[in-house]
Amino acid sequence: MKTLGTIAKRTALFAVTMVAALAPVANAFAEGTVTEGSPLGPIGAGLAIGMAVIGGGLGQGKAVAAMLESYGRNPSVGGKLLAPMLIGMALIESLVILAFVIAFLKA
Repeated sequence: MKTLGTIAKRTALFAVTMVAALAPVANAFAEGTVTEGSPLGPIGAGLAIGMAVIGGGLGQGKAVAAMLESYGRNPSVGGKLLAPMLIGMALIESLVILAFVIAFLKA
């Protein structure tokens, strides 16, 4: 139960932080001051790539932790687990790179 409370607190803190960070952007849209090539584009791109990097880092960490836990339980499967883990890591990293490219194409 302690873990669930900690997750709820962190999620609430993240939500409040995102609302506070995006409030000026929403205000600019409401006033109609956002146009093509707006100076708010890089802010959105930075937020997008930041979230992509956080998600990719969490995914890669979970993948490596699961592989090492499996290897710790049964060392004879180490060679069989390495290739799928590396392929998964490459796919996760390619999604982060794709988010980076899309964020700056739209900025």
